[in-house]
Amino acid sequence: MAANSNGQIKQRPSSENTKKTPISLFQKQSECSYVSCYCEENVFKLAQDVASKHSGELHKCFVTFVSNPSRTVPLWRQKAGKDEDRLVIWDYHVIFLYQPEPEKCLVYDLDSELPFPTYFHKYVTETFRTDQILKADYFRFFRVVPANEFLLEFASDRRHMKRPDGTWIKPPPNYPAITTPKNPHNLEDFIQMEATKGPGQVFSLTQFVQRFYKPMA
Repeated sequence: MAANSNGQIKQRPSSENTKKTPISLFQKQSECSYVSCYCEENVFKLAQDVASKHSGELHKCFVTFVSNPSRTVPLWRQKAGKDEDRLVIWDYHVIFLYQPEPEKCLVYDLDSELPFPTYFHKYVTETFRTDQILKADYFRFFRVVPANEFLLEFASDRRHMKRPDGTWIKPPPNYPAITTPKNPHNLEDFIQMEATKGPGQVFSLTQFVQRFYKPMA
């Protein structure tokens, strides 16, 4: 507290009082484009929405592919999970991150039963838990790509969702496949976790947490 020249009591501004509330990038989860088993395209649409409605925030957004060399990544709290913990094992998964401030990060996962969005630390704790309880083949790695780069570079002609006879494993989205002038399909570049190849940066679980979780001092 402090007094001004008129003797009135004034509240000193604190870091807590002056912090801005993050922009609500998406009004409702139900209004977001979503097709089951096409998480990379669902996230592409999230990035497109930010680019069109909140373009000034796009540089604070990241697309993260979760996978590993054995293509077996356990994730908890997923809607597709059958047991009490909602555990699934995917070959890969894709999530959307928004980091409005260095010490604040939100995760948007359209396949999670957690709130949309969820603060980073809660999401990681409940979705990835820890690698220490897992065999090495199940360790999770994270390819983090700036959202603006993802929008420019990503392409998928959906070949990975077709059986050898050409039929669909899962029905595709009703919009055209995402391609670029240079490439009709480069999904594999994003899924593979070799650090020296592909877009963005590759992190271990520990490194991923260190990158996006900055606890308040």
